[in-house]
Amino acid sequence: MRIALAQLNPTVGDVAGNARLVCEAIDEARRQQADLLITAEMVLMGYPPRDLIFRQGAVEAAEAAVEIIARHAGDMTVIVGHPRRCRENVRTVRNSASVCRAGEVLAVYDKRLLPGYDIFDEDRYFDPGDELCIIEVAGRRVGVLICEDLWRAGDVVTERDYPIDPAGELAVAGCDLIALLSASPFILGKFKVHLDLLRAAAARHGMPIAVVNQVGGNDDLIFDGRSLVMRPDGSILSPPRGWVPAVEVIDLEPDAAGDAWPQIVPERELFDALVLGVRDYCHKTGHQQVLIGLSGGVDSALTAVIAAAALGPANVRGVTMPSRYSSPGSVADSRALAENLRLGACEQVNIDAAYEGMRHMLSPLLAERLGGLPDENIQARLRGVILMAFSNATGALVLATGNKSELSVGYATLYGDMAGALAVLGDVVKTKVYELSRWVNENCAACGFARPPIPESTLTKPPSAELRPDQTDQDSLPPYDILDQIIDRYVDREESVGHIIEVTGFDRETVEHFARLIDRSQYKREQAALVLKVT
Repeated sequence: MRIALAQLNPTVGDVAGNARLVCEAIDEARRQQADLLITAEMVLMGYPPRDLIFRQGAVEAAEAAVEIIARHAGDMTVIVGHPRRCRENVRTVRNSASVCRAGEVLAVYDKRLLPGYDIFDEDRYFDPGDELCIIEVAGRRVGVLICEDLWRAGDVVTERDYPIDPAGELAVAGCDLIALLSASPFILGKFKVHLDLLRAAAARHGMPIAVVNQVGGNDDLIFDGRSLVMRPDGSILSPPRGWVPAVEVIDLEPDAAGDAWPQIVPERELFDALVLGVRDYCHKTGHQQVLIGLSGGVDSALTAVIAAAALGPANVRGVTMPSRYSSPGSVADSRALAENLRLGACEQVNIDAAYEGMRHMLSPLLAERLGGLPDENIQARLRGVILMAFSNATGALVLATGNKSELSVGYATLYGDMAGALAVLGDVVKTKVYELSRWVNENCAACGFARPPIPESTLTKPPSAELRPDQTDQDSLPPYDILDQIIDRYVDREESVGHIIEVTGFDRETVEHFARLIDRSQYKREQAALVLKVT
């Protein structure tokens, strides 16, 4: 039996375009003499569909596309993911997979376990299925599952006790293979967990599991693909391909050689994920170029590196905007970065004249209150205005450069350095920004660069917003290795302040203060650029 894993990159809402991708995958699988083709979950609508599910005609368009797929399937069996209407229930839509062959829909499976944690709210949109789906292909009994039906929340921190085990039911029913349609977003560390879960499930149920995962970026979510077949002995048929669309045809024979488990390098995963997120956000919104404010610091440098890898350096424009407080090294580092990357442009606009004009205009009204934070934020907001002016003039999309540490505690200026359409590093804490930057420099050729792109001085000088004389981040923040642990525990793990103090031994006043800042800064995050989710 030959299985085609159709790892595709759908665009949410582009049902006609997504159907074409499936038809092209069928053509490729037919050339490779596949018996069965499996797509990702909801491939005809794209995942996540969110409230598009409620738009008049959207579900019906996907159902019509299933008929096109069925006619195109010929004598191949095709399992395709899509939403379907079920008017007899409270929720009128199901997350489904249709089994197509020879112009007909032979069977339909409705997802039974609907996640409602993290980014998922399927229990709001969909009605759960209640039946198994087993089909016969090339003399084998194939059971169909969709994503959570197998994972059962085992791949996240949140524990959920489901009352049923669909995979176990398929095993009892005597299946020979599980076909799993998945749209599981990337987060750091999840792929290793998925491999462990798959190996345990395949061994427990005594049958191979073929997993097809969506690939590509849709808004803030990134899907890594890495579709594969896991055998009961723990071997993998064909090394999983990540980050790119692919149609992989695998011969499911007992004597077929399996592959060793792929090596997982966290920095490589993070780099590839962010590159894909930027590339697809721009391509799917119709933008060819991006614009970045280059400060000479590590955040803007890494953002430019990722953008250059995603879109090509010629499509990345930099603007450096020095003030009287900017060190000479900041401009020099920005220009060195642009030269190393061969950016399409690196403009320089000095903000001192505009800064003096704003101070002159506001002084009669604010007098001595103009110093301190208002004075600093005027500079940051002027830079935001300049970037948006360049964006309006060139059509280039502004990328915000703030990291997760800054966005968490509010160490970022609303309408200033938070300006932009996409916050590339908004889910990457400062310590990881440094780790990834050093990794890129050490592995520049593997990342597509002729030389280490980030100047060494950018990585070694103390981080600073440079909004007042001799300013450094640590004037207002604790060391980043401490702050980032607080953020990881308070934000990502949702631990209490008391628990954080107990397990880390950090000073109570420090933990309480920055937990308060995280909560108080939510109004800024509500207005922030879209953040690529990687944790």
